[in-house]
Amino acid sequence: MKTINNLVLTFLLFCSASLFAQQSHVNIDWNPQRNKEGLNPFGTRLISPEVHDDHTVTFRLMAPGLNSVTVSGTMFVGEEAGKRVPLTKGPDGVWSATIGPLVPDIYIYSMQVDGVNIVDPNNTITGNAAQPAFGLLWVHGDAPAFYDAKDVPHGTVTQHYYHSIVTNGERTLLVYTPPGYNPAEKYPVLYLMGGSGEDAESWTKNGQANFIMDNLLADGKALPMIIVFPNNQVVHRSHPQHTELSFPLMEREYKEVIIPYIESRYSVINDRHARAMAGLSMGGRHTQYVGLRNLDIFGSLGIFSAAMPIDETPALHDPDFNSKIDYLFLGAGTYETNPNARHQILHNQLVELDIMHEYLVGSRGAHDFTTWRFLLHHFLLNLWRDRY
Repeated sequence: MKTINNLVLTFLLFCSASLFAQQSHVNIDWNPQRNKEGLNPFGTRLISPEVHDDHTVTFRLMAPGLNSVTVSGTMFVGEEAGKRVPLTKGPDGVWSATIGPLVPDIYIYSMQVDGVNIVDPNNTITGNAAQPAFGLLWVHGDAPAFYDAKDVPHGTVTQHYYHSIVTNGERTLLVYTPPGYNPAEKYPVLYLMGGSGEDAESWTKNGQANFIMDNLLADGKALPMIIVFPNNQVVHRSHPQHTELSFPLMEREYKEVIIPYIESRYSVINDRHARAMAGLSMGGRHTQYVGLRNLDIFGSLGIFSAAMPIDETPALHDPDFNSKIDYLFLGAGTYETNPNARHQILHNQLVELDIMHEYLVGSRGAHDFTTWRFLLHHFLLNLWRDRY
């Protein structure tokens, strides 16, 4: 009997440990690339990337016939921006390199093999949007971060398919409803967009927006709201007239399709003070263009890592502008900000015009989701705080 019990205990311990193996995909882990058991990700030949507790990271690639392998990514910012770290080939044909320590965060990276950009074939945690796929590197800290899935009540993310009379085709958008969403109650709505090369899923796949919102609500630091993630690709991004064509089309998509679609299906407050729009990069410029042309529809705007020339948004020259906006937020990353950055110029112009706004430069990021997660978190903390 003692032998049987020992066997059962060993089996249970093995099963328990297996739940925490490298890239196991069993739980939504906050440290999915920490090697806890020495098992290769399923279907791969090596462990890569391997994130160590000292925040260093080891990349590996089995490729005996190659001449060179390097790795690059958003973990390299500032003076290191664009850096490519060479991997060294061992006698077994395995290329490897260890970098860091890195600041805990989620980074995007790729490998370059004999000059060709590839996704790390050993990493089962990848991202993609309206651009080629990339590897995701999760450098864990000592506990889950503000953007990680935690043991708190979770909202629901629903994918919708709809027909657009603007693009003349089938399109998609995602909707986040907060934990305990009650159709008998009315909620404010945030329309949150991605940037060039992003799609409707980018803010949840790469930005962790739903978990950021869950955690803020659990801590009592934000108001329950509905978040709509539209696809703001309405013209091929490589089209030579992309800007001239896409901005007016995106305005029509909101007014003729997206807002009517949402307000006919969800319990929302039908008032401009309860509608907000925000976006990163191209989505930030869409926000500036669409939002400032329609202050009768949107009361709050968040512009992340973006700016249009001020003369292209005439509303900013309105002497009564401050009475027409509830919350205007402009933010960017530390390593994308300089005196000539578009967002810095816009901020200076807003100050000159005495326009009330909040300006925030921070995070250890550049033009990437390290910055955009940070900015979204801050924006959600303050959105509608003084109104509801």
